[in-house]
Amino acid sequence: MAENDLPPAAPAAAPGTGSAISRGRMALLFMVMLVTAAGNTAMQSVMPSIGTDLGVADVWISTAYTWSAVLWMLMAPFWARRSDRRGRKAMMALGLIGFILSFSLCGLVLWFGLAGALSATLTLVLFAAARSLYGGFGSAAPPAVQAYVASRTARSERTRALALVASSFGLGTVIGPALAPLLVFDGLGLVGPFVIFSAIALVVLIALRAILPDDTPSYAARGEVIAAPFSAGSNAGMASRRDDADDEAEDAGALPVGDIPHLRWTDRRLRPWLVASLLGGHAQAALVGVIGFVVLDRLGLRGDAHAAAGPIGLVLMAGAISTLLAQWGLIPMLKLGPKASTLWGAGLAVVGTLLVGAAHQLHPIALGMAIASLGFGLLRPGVTAGSSLAVTRAEQGQIGGIIASVAGAAYIFAPSLGVLIYGWHPWLGFGLIAALCLAVLLLGRTSLESDAVLEGRG
Repeated sequence: MAENDLPPAAPAAAPGTGSAISRGRMALLFMVMLVTAAGNTAMQSVMPSIGTDLGVADVWISTAYTWSAVLWMLMAPFWARRSDRRGRKAMMALGLIGFILSFSLCGLVLWFGLAGALSATLTLVLFAAARSLYGGFGSAAPPAVQAYVASRTARSERTRALALVASSFGLGTVIGPALAPLLVFDGLGLVGPFVIFSAIALVVLIALRAILPDDTPSYAARGEVIAAPFSAGSNAGMASRRDDADDEAEDAGALPVGDIPHLRWTDRRLRPWLVASLLGGHAQAALVGVIGFVVLDRLGLRGDAHAAAGPIGLVLMAGAISTLLAQWGLIPMLKLGPKASTLWGAGLAVVGTLLVGAAHQLHPIALGMAIASLGFGLLRPGVTAGSSLAVTRAEQGQIGGIIASVAGAAYIFAPSLGVLIYGWHPWLGFGLIAALCLAVLLLGRTSLESDAVLEGRG
């Protein structure tokens, strides 16, 4: 259907009137993000041990993610623009399908590799190919979720709303490492997490298809579909029905009709926010990439790789819980705006990174990771909300894609370079991570717009 043939939009809730997303739908959006985050951090808990069992150098384990990250950077903006035409729900479903296929194939390849049916080199090549499905298609979901939320929240509430969405990743990074050691059981061994999280994602995909209304512009019967579950015998209270009525209005009018100006990475409104996101993202990606190998080396677990999944999981959990503290606690409690959140986050990330570099026991390593993650938990929502507030409501789909692309770009070289530099000299690696965070702090103080200007605009 041509853009000029789109049916007229129904009246939408007035922009800036607040969130029109019911709790049930927000929970479903939360799960879309959570399951992929949990699966990926569970994978990070076991991959250092898998690499040791395969007998490959640490840097090649990190490099195996590179092609997926390249595809994520390239494809996220494409899927974001497509969501403006095909609907946010369709892109969320595509992202989940990409995750399920990628994770299932990764688990299958690693199972054959660990069983000796494939050489270590072929195992990593096939793993990288299967992982690329996540970068190519899994990248469709995050910008769609972000755009769905951003287009339904007031400017003054957007930092906290997007922090809630981001916190789904934080909660996933708690659940993933916590469950990973429990999913290493007889028969599947270290690939158990891949199988279990693929199954969980399939359940979420079915729920998404069944529960979230179709928001495609060509869909003619939005109201009836949304109203059907409440049409007879419903015990829902008035508040719940009111939430869904607001959602219905938003579903009809949220997708922009007609031409949307193409949002460029070089847009002057975005430039400082994207640079801060890129620098902070590289710092976070490098720290996450190296932390598993730090635990292996400093706890003397190279000779017993299977025993490393637990300590690595504990360190990742400490970081994830701190991320949740930032996004669920500090941002809403202190009412931090984008600039304040970014600056405080960069400063804390410096402190935590230096503590990890100096630590040689599990407790201080976990503490350093917790402080650094608290910082990144403030920084990431800060730059995301700042970028969102810098552009118009009609451009939310595109900015979601750009932010997701920047996040993916950080994982192209940073994890493998971080591991490589850490192998040369640990302090050189940690010093570089800290320097990136200091650069964000300097840029933030001089170039980012104030919170009062951002949240008062429009």
